[in-house]
Amino acid sequence: MALHFIAKDPETNGDHCPTVWFDDANQEFVIQGWTADEKLTAQCLESGPIPDNEAVVRLPARMADALKAVLDVAARPAAVR
Repeated sequence: MALHFIAKDPETNGDHCPTVWFDDANQEFVIQGWTADEKLTAQCLESGPIPDNEAVVRLPARMADALKAVLDVAARPAAVR
């Protein structure tokens, strides 16, 4: 598996912060974010159940460039990544 680091939240101290990666082998976005609180989780549950192997996480809007970057990586041919 090639896990491509994309970015960490630029406004944190670099420790315990939201992070974005791209997993080549599984063709997946990997996101580390803040755990959703009960209120946000309840709002998300209005759209349907959240399975035990899934989680709701939050990323600050300032990470929009990181999300754009991971989309760019995902769109490249595997040989270029």
